[in-house]
Amino acid sequence: MATHPSILLIEDSPGECELFRLALAQTGLGVTLHTEQDADTAFHFLESTLMTPAAVRSCSLNQNRSQGEAAGVGFTARVERGPSQAARSASTETMPAASPSLPALILLDLNLRGRDGCDFLKRLRSDARFTAIPVVIFTTSDDQQDLGRCYASGANGYVVKPGTFNELIQCTADLCRYWLTWNRSLFMVEPPC
Repeated sequence: MATHPSILLIEDSPGECELFRLALAQTGLGVTLHTEQDADTAFHFLESTLMTPAAVRSCSLNQNRSQGEAAGVGFTARVERGPSQAARSASTETMPAASPSLPALILLDLNLRGRDGCDFLKRLRSDARFTAIPVVIFTTSDDQQDLGRCYASGANGYVVKPGTFNELIQCTADLCRYWLTWNRSLFMVEPPC
């Protein structure tokens, strides 16, 4: 079953989330959008995505493999069930997900209520399960100190939010095409059978 690439947008403004969702819909790209309004629920969403039961691989396991490999250690399986009800209720999707998995991209607002986006980024980068997910800071700040802090904390990119809706549509299309089509990440590679 084919899945759509997904983006996790961490943004504390419901209005900004809705604008991004509308801009993404205007691009015509088949991308699933999940939104979380704070760092803690975003981290819970990522963890719950990993805790869902794995599907049976499409190829059979070689009986000569070690017990660890047969138990699923050392390879990645596709996920069949979605995140917890709490995570789903806090998320918005632009398209139905065929099979939830870790997002291919995280867009992170730098100025979250009660928490700096760099704190979330440091926490994410310290967890080996999530280090390969590209994180792009998506913020209104054009400050050089913020830029430096974000890259020092492990950001893969830094984009200043555009000022008009048409620019947001173009920016969203460009981000999706680069990070979801042209860029290669570890989560895009299927394990060999």
